[in-house]
Amino acid sequence: MSETPPVKKKTKRIKKLEVMVAETIRETHDTTTLLLFSGNDILDYKPGHFCTIDPHQFDGLERWGRFLEYQKGKKEKPRAYSLASSPHEKYLAVTIKEERYIPGKTKYPPLLSPILVRRIPRGTRMEITGFTGPYYLPDDIESRTDHIVHICAGSGFVPNWSIIKYALHKNLNVRHTLIYGNRSWEDVIYRHALEDLRSEHPDKLKVVHALSREPDAESHGPHVHAGRVNAELINKYVEDPSAAEVFACGPALSKWDKLQAKETGEELTPRFMESVVAAIESVGVPKKRLHLESYG
Repeated sequence: MSETPPVKKKTKRIKKLEVMVAETIRETHDTTTLLLFSGNDILDYKPGHFCTIDPHQFDGLERWGRFLEYQKGKKEKPRAYSLASSPHEKYLAVTIKEERYIPGKTKYPPLLSPILVRRIPRGTRMEITGFTGPYYLPDDIESRTDHIVHICAGSGFVPNWSIIKYALHKNLNVRHTLIYGNRSWEDVIYRHALEDLRSEHPDKLKVVHALSREPDAESHGPHVHAGRVNAELINKYVEDPSAAEVFACGPALSKWDKLQAKETGEELTPRFMESVVAAIESVGVPKKRLHLESYG
């Protein structure tokens, strides 16, 4: 009797895709959304996935890129950007926050984000590679929970924006609580669109803001709080942490941060993700219900 050969699992192929910038939308003073037209009506990606953009394709970056490669002793890698769009929407979209060079804190000046945020006109053609990433909305989310909690900071909200839009469009039997940390009211990405979506789905979407540097945060509404995202805030808005599925995304300590601290002997100060993960676990969210994405 012959043995049935094992079925090989089909691996999803990452594809290169030529796109055109159909529109640029300034979200905040340092953040821009690029709407990308691909010419393809059906694009296979999940809400929360990211694409990559290779800086070598931009002629205006050639000299700066070669200098950085000489300084680093290695080739510049493509940059990953979460998709702000949802699979049901007409255009692909990426939302990019401009990285800044901070002497003593940042090892090298940024290469790609400044031009994507400030100097990409409509009609620009570029190549992206996508779509992938472990941070996305599971197909069986309705069997896991009826409450998704999104805990984000700054541009870390981008993949969660895709997830929320998709779940609401599909009328999934889950409600969403977004706890969104920023420095100021003007730093809130998609602020007006987010409020419109909340008004359209009052029973399924609750939005809570935590503003760390806003002088009069509470004046912006009953669910706007002064300070950072912490365990107290999570406890206030998540009535049963053990039953919620949590998607958290934001800045974390980088390899450069850790290396510099090791060289100087200084103690590292936790960033958003380190602080929030500790807070999430302290309120009783099981690790198996945590979905984490970070950048640094």
